[in-house]
Amino acid sequence: MPRIVEKLVPARLGTGFRWVLGSSWSSNLGDGIVLAAGPLLVASRTDDAFLVALAALLQWLPPLVFGLWAGAVTDRVDRRRLVIAVDTLRTVVLALLAAAVLFDAASIALVLVAMVLLGTAETFADNASQTLVPMLVARDDLALANSRIQAGFITVNQLVGPPIGAALFAAGQAVPFAADALLVAAGAVMISRLRLPPHGVERHERSHVRADIAEGVRWVWHHAAVRTLVLTIFIFNVTFGAAWSVLVLYARDHLGLGAIGFGLITTVQALGGLVGTAAYGWLTARISLANLLRVGLIIETLTHLALALTSTPWVAMAVFFVFGAHAFVWGTTSITVRQRAVPTALQGRVGSVNLVGVYGGLVIGAGIGGALAQHHGVTAPFWFAFVGSALFVVLIWHQLRHVAHADEREQPLDATPADQ
Repeated sequence: MPRIVEKLVPARLGTGFRWVLGSSWSSNLGDGIVLAAGPLLVASRTDDAFLVALAALLQWLPPLVFGLWAGAVTDRVDRRRLVIAVDTLRTVVLALLAAAVLFDAASIALVLVAMVLLGTAETFADNASQTLVPMLVARDDLALANSRIQAGFITVNQLVGPPIGAALFAAGQAVPFAADALLVAAGAVMISRLRLPPHGVERHERSHVRADIAEGVRWVWHHAAVRTLVLTIFIFNVTFGAAWSVLVLYARDHLGLGAIGFGLITTVQALGGLVGTAAYGWLTARISLANLLRVGLIIETLTHLALALTSTPWVAMAVFFVFGAHAFVWGTTSITVRQRAVPTALQGRVGSVNLVGVYGGLVIGAGIGGALAQHHGVTAPFWFAFVGSALFVVLIWHQLRHVAHADEREQPLDATPADQ
């Protein structure tokens, strides 16, 4: 067992990182459970399609509304205490929701309010949590550390959590929310064990929050590599959001898949992500970060084209598998590049600019995808995504040289200190 632990989470990453990893896995398992149980609870309270759609929208709204503020707060306060406080709030809301469901007092209005509170708290928690890794892990080990956190997200949030959540909901509607409360609380306890270095919160003269936000936005704009990443993430989430917003209709009407087949899409993508996890050390030892991002952009562009062209389920599943591997590699690489480039005192604000780009792109893309599908058919959003992505790749191709500098030498992820 010690050898397995050392292989998965090498001692050189430090005890602090292991606490962060444990907290991340615990919270992600809880989030995965609610990923399935949340929509089931909404559907059990109303048949109104508008309210069901509103519940989905409320999951995207908090990062857009509070994302930049979350980044500013993260950089102004003790990050460890912020994560603990916000996760404690999440625990209380989940426990109250579970109690309301248990005593049949959870109206649809109460459920929607709980979703807003949980989404807002999670916005602050996720932003602050991402800043902890570069405070605890050496720069050359950031890719390894982020790959372990992303592997946990894929495994427990996307693969393990949802089926557990559905099973717990069937056993008792309050059970999955109580379980999530316990898992989030456990994550907060693990974070409480951390000892972090200072990150610039000792300033005697504090500026206004709006000034702090503006400073973060200016820093992104003037830093070529991070600006390129944020712009790329925004545009590619517009195209991705357009296609994936009608994925359930695409699977049902174009591929002829039923409910089980549609559910398999997420599973297949997650399995691809696990392959990406296993191959990430090999890839980063041989390919620069900039070229990894270039390859990823090509893969995502061709994903939209392949899905637009095929109506064969097994071909589509193969495409989803490759896309899942790409999504893991891209996500881990972009986080690593950002953490390496951004000063510790700005990690929260720069991360929040990136977060707003992610969700802003998804919301815009979903609107475009819905309109295209309604007027031109269910494959139209995928053609839009292909053309838009291809044009952007051509425009951004040379800018990606800013992402990895010539003097950066990547170390193999599985290298030991003696190897470096």
